[in-house]
Amino acid sequence: MGFDFRDTDVYRLSLEYRKAIKKILSENKVDRDIADQIRRASSSITLNIAEGFGRFHKAEKRHMYVTARASINECVACADIIFDAKIPDDFLRVSEMLAKMLSGLINKFKD
Repeated sequence: MGFDFRDTDVYRLSLEYRKAIKKILSENKVDRDIADQIRRASSSITLNIAEGFGRFHKAEKRHMYVTARASINECVACADIIFDAKIPDDFLRVSEMLAKMLSGLINKFKD
């Protein structure tokens, strides 16, 4: 049994995204509730990508990728709170790239 999702660019980027969020949290004073929320949202991205790859039916796969993409929006909203709406451009670029990759997967599995 292979874990093909580990070889995909979208999965690898989601892991890098989590690392970037960990770095943001370590370098900034962040309210504990927001820190917990962004940690959970960033984990949700990675976990839903992996779960989507494991689903058999197109609709199930698509649902997991939609959920992962929604978690990116949640991370950006948390970053807005952390940075008082002045999010670093590099974080926004990676967020957008990851969202576009997930949109590609979502479109691939439309009925």
